[in-house]
Amino acid sequence: MAIKNIPEYAHLTETDVVELGEKLDAIRTDIEASRGARDARYIRNTIRFQRGLELTGRALTVGARKRSMWWLGASALGVAKIVENMELGHNVMHGQWDWMNDPEIHSTGWEWDNAGASKHWKQTHNYIHHKYTNVLGMDDDVGYGVIRVTRDQRWHPIYLGNIFYNTVLALGFEYGVAIQHLELGKMGKKDFDRADFNRKLAEVGDKVGRQIAKDYVLYPALVGAVTRSRQGWRAALTANLMGNAIRNVWSNAIIFCGHFPDGAEKFVRQDVDNETQGEWYLRQMLGSANFHSGPVMEFMSGNLSYQIEHHLFPDLPSNRLREISVRVKALCDEYDLPYTTGPFPAQYAKSWRTIAKLSLPNKYLRDTRDDAPETASEDRFRDDSAVRLVATIDPVTGKRRGLRTAIAQARARRRSTGASVAPTLLRRPARAGRAA
Repeated sequence: MAIKNIPEYAHLTETDVVELGEKLDAIRTDIEASRGARDARYIRNTIRFQRGLELTGRALTVGARKRSMWWLGASALGVAKIVENMELGHNVMHGQWDWMNDPEIHSTGWEWDNAGASKHWKQTHNYIHHKYTNVLGMDDDVGYGVIRVTRDQRWHPIYLGNIFYNTVLALGFEYGVAIQHLELGKMGKKDFDRADFNRKLAEVGDKVGRQIAKDYVLYPALVGAVTRSRQGWRAALTANLMGNAIRNVWSNAIIFCGHFPDGAEKFVRQDVDNETQGEWYLRQMLGSANFHSGPVMEFMSGNLSYQIEHHLFPDLPSNRLREISVRVKALCDEYDLPYTTGPFPAQYAKSWRTIAKLSLPNKYLRDTRDDAPETASEDRFRDDSAVRLVATIDPVTGKRRGLRTAIAQARARRRSTGASVAPTLLRRPARAGRAA
């Protein structure tokens, strides 16, 4: 099953978790104290760049009757929408720039170029997803209620369409964001509030309608009027469609790379309201994944190539995540914790592999629910539930041997035997008192 005791899975004691939390708190304090002119310059330059690029894309679509101009206009619009959604909308609405006290760049006032209403997204994403990250039954982003992404989700024949569903979700991702707040899975249940649903539906319809009117009615009509051509109107319409598709597919890829590749762990339903700050940090570190990136890829992903760091510090400026990652990786080395990352194509391919694999019932899958690439639990490392998992010290090197070492040993055994075998090297008798 998914992870039940997160500190134990991480091979950490209660003291370890407290110390880890304090060290991560220190990173936050340092970044907050150093925010200043260069950060403000970064976000304002990004806004100017994005708005200029969007204006350029709109202008290019006037000549979209030419194939080359069509592609240039659609591509410019797609990139402009990516930057607006990923580096601006997502990060501004997280409150990353609220410290500037600039009403134009503040989480309370930003409305993004997306079919999802910003106030809805801040509830479903900022609050629910970031508080209950990867907790089954509490985090709606685990499968988005449509796709099976962990063996802990009971299989149903509807999941045979996993690949099709995710293809549709990728192409129309902004509409998936829009309807997520409606919580369609609650319809028909006893606690379903029809009046509340109708209110949310009206708000969703209003935002979707405004986006459709802007992209598919007003701008194409303007181009048609300027060019006095139905062909010009049609070319502008399809260029806008392509621009939105580019943004949707890219956003889907970036987000899935941060949440569904191998190593992004899932957790059973638990009382997270009573988590300590250190325990919350630990869940974010285990439940998120990064991908390799240079400056361009960082910018185009909204710096979500550092998804681990973003989940640890969702309200710190995105342009600081690269420097934060150096310190987070050092902590992972110190506590022998995995730092899940890899090339972007590989991380995205692993997400699709999981989606394809889990379209099938568990009986057709090779690995177990306790030791599979996309689902793991404490039981992958033990065969005695009375024995608590903690780190040991390597007698030769003096280094900690914890979760990262245990995972490496499990993989080595699986490769050598062709089956999952629970390692027994990293355990000692449980301490008396509260399990860490």
